[in-house]
Amino acid sequence: MDGRMMDFPLTLIPILKRAGTLFPKREIVTRLPDKSLHRYNYNKFYSRAAKLASALKSAGLERGQRVATLMWNSYVHLEVYFGVPCAGGVLHTLNFRLHENDIAYIVNHAKDRFLIVDDTLLPVLERISPNVNFERIFVVSLSDLEVPSKFENYEDFLESGDKNFSFPNINENDACGICYTSGTTGKPKGVVYSHRAMVLHTFCSGLVDTIGLQHRDVLMPVVPMFHVNAWGLPYSGIMMGSKLVLPGPFMDAKNLLELCESEQITLAAGVPTIWMEILQALESEPQKWTLSKNLRTIIGGSAVPESMIRGFDRHDITIIHAWGMTEMTPIGTVSRLKVEMDCLDINRKYELRAKQGIPVPFVEVRAVNDKGVIKWDGKTVGELQVRGPWVAADYFDSDQTNDKWTEDGWFCTGDVVVIDKEGYVKIADRTKDLIKSGGEWISSVDLENALMGHESILEAAVIAVPHPKWTERPLAIVVLTKGATQTKEVLNNYLSQRFAKWWLPDAYEFTDKIPRTSTGKFFKTKLRDIYSHKYKNY
Repeated sequence: MDGRMMDFPLTLIPILKRAGTLFPKREIVTRLPDKSLHRYNYNKFYSRAAKLASALKSAGLERGQRVATLMWNSYVHLEVYFGVPCAGGVLHTLNFRLHENDIAYIVNHAKDRFLIVDDTLLPVLERISPNVNFERIFVVSLSDLEVPSKFENYEDFLESGDKNFSFPNINENDACGICYTSGTTGKPKGVVYSHRAMVLHTFCSGLVDTIGLQHRDVLMPVVPMFHVNAWGLPYSGIMMGSKLVLPGPFMDAKNLLELCESEQITLAAGVPTIWMEILQALESEPQKWTLSKNLRTIIGGSAVPESMIRGFDRHDITIIHAWGMTEMTPIGTVSRLKVEMDCLDINRKYELRAKQGIPVPFVEVRAVNDKGVIKWDGKTVGELQVRGPWVAADYFDSDQTNDKWTEDGWFCTGDVVVIDKEGYVKIADRTKDLIKSGGEWISSVDLENALMGHESILEAAVIAVPHPKWTERPLAIVVLTKGATQTKEVLNNYLSQRFAKWWLPDAYEFTDKIPRTSTGKFFKTKLRDIYSHKYKNY
């Protein structure tokens, strides 16, 4: 017996229509390159997104063809987020922080047809232009820079479209977007998102026990819109009718705090790097900022130190720790306490909040080691595997899949984890970042998070360096707070309160800055290149 429900496709088109129909007065705010604020409402947003879809169709965009972007977080990028997929095209956000050779490779591999680029990012385009071939390039003029005559003006192109455009019939399994992994190991790989996956992911992120986004929220996605769909937040915000605040090119603590204050942000999201800087600003000048008491933050991208969660609590700002991947659209787990945990000791609560959390609805997890699927005992270590309706089944046009998907359909994340009896996932490390010393494993993430809880340390990265007897030993690279001095002995004494002696770093390197990837994570590959040779015989 079949169900008797309508066959209503899950696409982004109803989300866009809902926004324009039900929330026409809701505001979208963007910080422009001159630091002024651009404001318009959902009604204007809807009509411009519809005109873009219309203009693209008139320009010959066909089902499944890619439209690339080189853009900051802005109202125009938001229009493109909806205009391209609602025309039947595929949105391809380019990470302009990658090396120009990687960007060119990604453009050519994806076979991008059109490009929409911010005027302030034209230098990036100039660097890759000898190695790419876009059919048409549209420049978004948000500053006083003159648009070169060899390109087309985005606003002129938009005016060629019809705001009353009739959107095409789109299959929910059609592609709506594509993002590439950062390529820190091997060539970047493309992950293609379907409309169905994006819609289901959007519904899930709005649930109270995941991100809990609602209409009354003022949402500021600090995570770049070129990175994994800005964690899907632009789609969630528009579906809920939230006010959106987009920081443009200004991702520093001062500008973000000013926006939090002036626009009364209630929900912001970004990688730990950003929030470390913001916490430092709050700690140094607590009297300067009068932030909304309703402010909560979503932090993902890498493990969050428990000390950071405690630090923001001191300022009445709640951190919600989340985890995901490009291959997961990206949300996989969110760390919220279960009701029966309300009575736990405060330190135990912080310990749980610092974990990656429990799987969100419809995402299933397991961890596997050489003995098989591990028990959920909080001790046994294994590689995390996931599956679900917004988890990739393979990579775009790539043969690099054999070791990433199991025969029974699970995606192998490369994260080494333990899972406790309540289902809380804790990432011990990436498989490539674990330190194997004398046959035993050491978690670089655990050491990093502990070190960053020390009052004299701003940041800490831990890597494996070769050792003649133990094969590998931990090396800590540390950035100290202003004016602080520190020694190996003092820091290892501090760590010894939590870790066995054989876990403690054999050496420390004190530096002014730790290199990061284009998405804000510690660039462990570069750190190993820098320090492994120096310590190969120590």
